[in-house]
Amino acid sequence: MPRNNFDDRDDSADFQMNDSAESRPLTFGELGVPGPLVRVLAADDKKTAFPIQADTLPDSLAGRDILGRGRTGSGKTLAFSIPLVTRLGSYDSFGEIAMEEFRKEIKRRKKASLEERRADDFLPHPRGLVLAPTRELANQINDVLMPLAHTFGMNTTTVYGGVKYIHQIRDLKAGADIVVACPGRLEDLLRQQALTLSSVEVVVIDEADEMADMGFLPPVKRLLEQISPDAQHMLFSATLDHGVDEVVNTFLHDPKVHEVDSATTEPDLMTHHVFETTRGDKHELVRTL
Repeated sequence: MPRNNFDDRDDSADFQMNDSAESRPLTFGELGVPGPLVRVLAADDKKTAFPIQADTLPDSLAGRDILGRGRTGSGKTLAFSIPLVTRLGSYDSFGEIAMEEFRKEIKRRKKASLEERRADDFLPHPRGLVLAPTRELANQINDVLMPLAHTFGMNTTTVYGGVKYIHQIRDLKAGADIVVACPGRLEDLLRQQALTLSSVEVVVIDEADEMADMGFLPPVKRLLEQISPDAQHMLFSATLDHGVDEVVNTFLHDPKVHEVDSATTEPDLMTHHVFETTRGDKHELVRTL
């Protein structure tokens, strides 16, 4: 049964824009991002949030399901990476402890994880999952996620086709807390019982419209059915066409809708040029461009 009755015609009522964000970019600290992550972001010269980050972070950090609609380049990878890592890595007393105690806690977690992996019956069970349509995007997401996850003593890995299974199974057994995966290869590894999705607490579906265009929505649905309905779901898509709305209706619970730079928005950073050429000159023109 669908978990909510999402109606695309009414979603404008749910769009939220932060007035202060319009007048002054908000810092990640002001948005509630934990101090250790704020420092990691600042070291990479990321101190203030893009609009989609400023809009979604208060809700996503609170654990609410998110439907983010924005075109490529809007900053959505960081928009879901920050709450994904924060929710998996934080603990109750986090806001009150000193950095020395924080580092001790991270060491304790790493030791506990190592002891768990040494058990004969250990089955990899990531707590975070990001689904992406292509290996290129999976690698890009992992590049953003990895330094954030390491701050909390967590590991990430990628899963996609074109790579030997043995390498990916090894990385899973090494204790990957967050998996960034293409749907097809992830299903293959699940059939081989190389991991389970029963422990996933936060799942992200990125570029959902592109996955629909590539025919990946059926495996995406099968994967989401293996994840607890209580897990936090975040879906990012430029449009809700070709069945993406069905995924939203079925798996997201009362999602907060945020839209920034939608696919239908008039591009403001694009110029068009027309070159009149002949068939004989076309290849040289393309080479020059």
